[in-house]
Amino acid sequence: MKISDLFKKKETGNDDAYEPENKDEALGEPVASDELKAEKAEKSEEETTVCPKCKQVFDKTILKENLNVCPACGYHFVISPERRVRNLVDQGSFKPLKCKVPFVNPLENPEYEEKITSLQEKTGLEEAVYTGVAKIDGYETVICVMSSKFLMGSMGIAVGEKVTNAFEYADKKKLPIIVFTASGGARMQEGILSLMQMAKTSAAVEKFSKHGGLYISVLTHPTTGGVTASFATLGDITLAEPEALIGFAGPRVIEQTIGQKLPDGFQRSEFMVEHGFVDQIVPRNKMRETLALLLRLHSKRGK
Repeated sequence: MKISDLFKKKETGNDDAYEPENKDEALGEPVASDELKAEKAEKSEEETTVCPKCKQVFDKTILKENLNVCPACGYHFVISPERRVRNLVDQGSFKPLKCKVPFVNPLENPEYEEKITSLQEKTGLEEAVYTGVAKIDGYETVICVMSSKFLMGSMGIAVGEKVTNAFEYADKKKLPIIVFTASGGARMQEGILSLMQMAKTSAAVEKFSKHGGLYISVLTHPTTGGVTASFATLGDITLAEPEALIGFAGPRVIEQTIGQKLPDGFQRSEFMVEHGFVDQIVPRNKMRETLALLLRLHSKRGK
């Protein structure tokens, strides 16, 4: 099932005829029934969105054309892995990596399998990370993109295996790797086995690094928990999208723990750049050219 199929408009039948009840209707300007009004309002809501930052209302088509970035204030909405890849790579160059991980439910969590199946149908993804090989401005690279719409991008056994496989493939083929992170952390439905993925992915990054591989980490909103505490923050170059939440525990938890008010903008990408945690903030419309430049500067063999 394609992600784009989820956004196709559904056809609706005609409303039943009704007798005019006021002057406007009798003059040929019928006033919609409550049911029709609700239907139109719902349709209007489906076609528009409100920016959570500037509160302006935009047509979703305009937002889509602007890479899911608010044209008024620059707020970065969530973007699907498929669209992110399509906007980044050279046309027709992306090839998914083969890494089929069987579903496991180690804690026999009720309804876990049904939830995964439902998310696979809704998102079109096998798991919370999308991996493949592509070219950016002619430079070949491995790409991993996490999806916050798949169980909040949580890292379980499958995600850990897919990320590890991507690094091992990049190491074998002597290719750079770019990872876009978006995660709430380790997947609680898999218990200690999800936490073990932190060590597994970190070991894969370390091996790749020792062999001289280039790893570019791109932190998107939000990147938290066990993903932040493992492969997300081990890049040779760390980029971030504007105003992305980056950290281990959330700011509210930290405030409750230390009993102090945190500085404004704490854990946002701008704060991280000021304190040396992130190398550069890159808006979405500048991401392709920035990555192409980095790949060119670190290329050993050219395109």
